[in-house]
Amino acid sequence: MPVASIEEVYRLADGIDERYRLMVLLATFCGLRLGELLALRRDRVDILHRRIIVTEQGQELSDGSRHFGPPKTDAGVRTVSLPPHLVKEVEGHLERWVRSEAGVLLFTGPNSPVLYRATFNAAWNRVRRLVGMPSFHFHDLRHTGNTLAAGTGASTKELMARMGHASARAALLYQHASAERDALIAERLSAMTEEVLGRARRTDEEREAGAPPEADAG
Repeated sequence: MPVASIEEVYRLADGIDERYRLMVLLATFCGLRLGELLALRRDRVDILHRRIIVTEQGQELSDGSRHFGPPKTDAGVRTVSLPPHLVKEVEGHLERWVRSEAGVLLFTGPNSPVLYRATFNAAWNRVRRLVGMPSFHFHDLRHTGNTLAAGTGASTKELMARMGHASARAALLYQHASAERDALIAERLSAMTEEVLGRARRTDEEREAGAPPEADAG
């Protein structure tokens, strides 16, 4: 599956409708599936302890009705550490787009208390064309996040717990044992992201200031 760069992830996040920006970032840096995002509620986001508790997924039935239920496997029920660089993003989203009641959904449609897949897919299709990534699917963000997390030094077992991926028994066994390591993975994801974005900002500032390009070391 395709893997985006951190810069590409932020181009997608910056280009999509603002109410869906956090979906792009959580799919990437927390490895949440679209169904999990559609069912995520305010009281499942713990800003104080920097974690997201995944207990539900949202499904749409053939008659157009919505159903919220547990993930397909026990492995999908998990607690994911929130990377520090996303804390302000989450706080801003909660303040701007989410009502104060504990059980309300984090992501809603422009004119609906729930977000339908067709509504989100239309916004996603627009932004991926806008940034020149027409064949990049939303679930590729999750694969991107898994790849980035692996780059922090996370073990296969730790990735299984963080992503809710692989066998249910294995993910549940590793989830509690790796809680502290998962927080470290989240912090390393933030450090990686801030380094990449900071380097890009410095390059832009030098370009705007008319600084001459760095001399070729060779």
